Amino acid sequence: MKRRVDLLRDRLCQKEIDGLLVMKPENRKYLSGFSGTAGSLVVTREQLFLLTDFRYIEQAEHECKQWQVMEIKTSTFDLIKTSLQDWKISRLGYEEDFLTHKQFLELSEKVHDGILVPAAGMVENLRIIKSQDEIAQMINSARMADEAFAHILSFLKPGCTEVEISLEMEYFMRRGGAKKISFDTIVASGVRGAMPHGVASDKQLEIGDLVTMDFGCEFNNYCSDITRTVCLGAPTEMQERIYRIVLEAHDAGVHSIRQGVKASDVDLAARNVIEKYHFGKNFRHSTGHGVGLIVHENPVISAKDGTILQAGMVITVEPGVYLPGWGGVRIEDMVLVEEKGARLLTNAPRDHLIVL
Repeated sequence: MKRRVDLLRDRLCQKEIDGLLVMKPENRKYLSGFSGTAGSLVVTREQLFLLTDFRYIEQAEHECKQWQVMEIKTSTFDLIKTSLQDWKISRLGYEEDFLTHKQFLELSEKVHDGILVPAAGMVENLRIIKSQDEIAQMINSARMADEAFAHILSFLKPGCTEVEISLEMEYFMRRGGAKKISFDTIVASGVRGAMPHGVASDKQLEIGDLVTMDFGCEFNNYCSDITRTVCLGAPTEMQERIYRIVLEAHDAGVHSIRQGVKASDVDLAARNVIEKYHFGKNFRHSTGHGVGLIVHENPVISAKDGTILQAGMVITVEPGVYLPGWGGVRIEDMVLVEEKGARLLTNAPRDHLIVL
């Protein structure tokens, strides 16, 4: 934690900001380790303050011994107003991409003109490259997702519902030590597979269905994210063909990854394959995203993101083809960017269409 704060303070100095107000839950957790659900941080060049209400005072003092815990008695912004002089802050950075308009107006009313400085992204830019400890936690989280996939294969049978599949995977991962699921599990079977984010429904599985499952869990604060598509019963020639196309696109994306490559180049590598087979119009989402404390982080693996990949970033590669009235296929893995290539963190079988 100290190294993270030191790096943030270096950036505060570079931007001539005296302090940063941190309100995003994931940024708060990253800098302080505080696991409560209510609170804000103020990081100055010399001091660390954790602002929370009476429910979390004891917890904060126990978890965050390097931080001065201050009780919020009326509102966060009232406490900031009365403390700015003591904190020696004349320029206060804030996360303008997180505050609502109402919150911004309230904060602006509490402090003098010229004090507030937009500073979104300062903590996120630290989070984008993972430490060895963070990578170790993500490997564990990815392993739990792999194990959940292996478990669920014996559960998939005609008549079971998408919701039952979702619940079974969540139960398996939580029983194995996961704190929670990373996001609402996606289970989309048959024609529902044409919906990239088809949250599990009461639809029953039928023979001949492709079943796409997009899921993950949070372990020691870090998320996993994986997608696999399987077939219930013998696949048709079309199902096999679409799966092979998506797999080729997935592999092209993974093989393009290394330090120094642009995020947009990874997207292009995967997208070119799908367009080669004339299904470009059926792949309209980005190829991937960063993963970490939350399941969707920077960078975005899309044509619009020119971020240069660096060793230590963890991203996903998840191309798909979606055909309305027919169904869809998506294959997704978490990938660690390394200096000369990429390392797959999720390793559930993907090299051929699994038939159940």
